[in-house]
Amino acid sequence: MSQELDIIKRVKAEHEVLRGHVKLVGDSISDREAAHSLQGAHTEWIPGRLELVAEKQKALQRTLAGLEEGLARHFSFEERVLPPLLGELLARALAMEHREIAAEIGGAISMAASMTTEGLGREEAMAQDARIQQAVDGIGHLVGEHAAREEALLDMLERALEGGVRPI
Repeated sequence: MSQELDIIKRVKAEHEVLRGHVKLVGDSISDREAAHSLQGAHTEWIPGRLELVAEKQKALQRTLAGLEEGLARHFSFEERVLPPLLGELLARALAMEHREIAAEIGGAISMAASMTTEGLGREEAMAQDARIQQAVDGIGHLVGEHAAREEALLDMLERALEGGVRPI
């Protein structure tokens, strides 16, 4: 029983770390220096400011890659240790969500890698920034909802284990 509680506590602790990684991804683009410089007080196009957009894209690619790697390790751990606690069907459902999240992150990485600032006008750069922000927001939403569902299950298991009831 102690081993099961240790597993549950570890998964919850990893969720906290992953929330920090998701926040890092958002922070890599939430500083809207590039967008503000494009839409700010100057209505004229300032070509040099595209460098800021390019820097933000590179930072986003690095943080997304880090998130992808961290989630892959976390998902692998969960898929190895949680099935005996959750049962086959719940474990399979969580694994399906893991694949969905991984696919979204992969798509965002591809999108960030394929975007270029060459020849962009102000409106195009702002639209590109909005697409990136939408992808990051979607990933944050998916990860947050998944973690909340998983933690609700883990909380129930934890209460049952602490009450002396072992999983069936």
